[in-house]
Amino acid sequence: MAARISKFFKLEQKGTTIRTEAIAGITTFATMAYILAVNPDILSAAGLDSGAVFVATALGAVIGTVCIALLANLPFAMAPGMGLNAFFAYTVVIGMGYTWQFALCAVFVEGLIFVVLSKSGIRTMLFNAIPLTLKYAVGAGIGMFIVFIGLKNAGVVVADGATFVALGNLRSAAPAIALIGVIITIVLLLKKVKGALLIGIIITWALGIIAQLAGWYAVDPAVGNFDLIPKSFVALPPSLAPTFGKLFTGFKEVFVDASSVFSFLSVMIAFLFVDIFDTVGTLAGVASKANMLNEKGELEGVSNALLSDSIATTVGAVLGTSTVTTYIESAAGVQEGGRTGLTSIVTSIFFLISLFLAPVFLTIPGFATATALIVVGLLMVEPIKNMKLDNLEELIPLGITIVAMPLFYSISTGLAFGFISYVVVKLATGKVKDISVLMWILTVVFLLQLVLAS
Repeated sequence: MAARISKFFKLEQKGTTIRTEAIAGITTFATMAYILAVNPDILSAAGLDSGAVFVATALGAVIGTVCIALLANLPFAMAPGMGLNAFFAYTVVIGMGYTWQFALCAVFVEGLIFVVLSKSGIRTMLFNAIPLTLKYAVGAGIGMFIVFIGLKNAGVVVADGATFVALGNLRSAAPAIALIGVIITIVLLLKKVKGALLIGIIITWALGIIAQLAGWYAVDPAVGNFDLIPKSFVALPPSLAPTFGKLFTGFKEVFVDASSVFSFLSVMIAFLFVDIFDTVGTLAGVASKANMLNEKGELEGVSNALLSDSIATTVGAVLGTSTVTTYIESAAGVQEGGRTGLTSIVTSIFFLISLFLAPVFLTIPGFATATALIVVGLLMVEPIKNMKLDNLEELIPLGITIVAMPLFYSISTGLAFGFISYVVVKLATGKVKDISVLMWILTVVFLLQLVLAS
């Protein structure tokens, strides 16, 4: 059996062993298991059943991770992406007023388009057509949006009539414990502790339980303070029925009028745009760290890796979750020596096992998962270090994109202002040739979306 596994995944050729791959797979799972608590928390805000989303999250991770293991033999793992789930819930559903079924339609169509792009040269053309400035700005802007959502979910930031937002009551248990959790998580990251995000969530949750037992945290479902102590630890998975296949009912919302069509296009393009660059960036970054790129900077099996990502996104939408994408946390497993798809198989096995731990993951409170949101968001700003911030032509579109996303509480609106500002800057400096045909098309789409949605 061991010999067959070794031969199938080419372990000797890749210079690794079954034991090394197993440890790497467990490490990767530990670093990204937080999504099992965070994703249901975020998507339930859009009206989806949290139990069904938990199952869809775990199954989406399993399907995507197994696909990349078998099709590409790479040590990467997948799950519903951070940022994309926030866009789904807070921009498309809560902000734009569409149903979650409509949002799942956009994810589904985006996944199908990604399948086509992954098997053709169009993906490369699309990737190259988007200016580097906007590629960096999107990640950083989404990061700031996620930070804001995390602070809001924890009660650290609250609505205020005079100043729009203000500091929450830090004498209350939830915001105070959340900030303590953020500090603990940051310290764990600085100490390079594996699974820092998941450990941070668990510690914050534990502090919440202590606060509940001490009477500081009062259980009151009417105000969103639920019991923090799980009634059980192991149980059969929740039903997937509330979300499975429901996306197809959302298609009727797409063709209501011109505004809904343009909104659908802008939403779908935003999902596609972020998914493509997030996936490509993750694959390139993790592969380079593992010295898996050839002399031309190419990654063997990248086409099938992208195909796996797109398949997972499409299937995930049918199951009932936002875009499934490749996780940067895969770097943790690679750091432990993972070099083949066997690492991914081990990770997927643990996601499968987690299906039976729903009572635990679904009891974790929003102020605990907020620690992961805040820290992940902060880390997403890192790519702007590669930009020339003293160059106004780069700084203006970058700054507008980053500021617009959290202030307008919308990733798509931030994208729109970023693209439009880039075109305006190029026109003002007489560099029309720098604006690709695709940039013109996307800018027009975003302009129409802003006008029709206002």
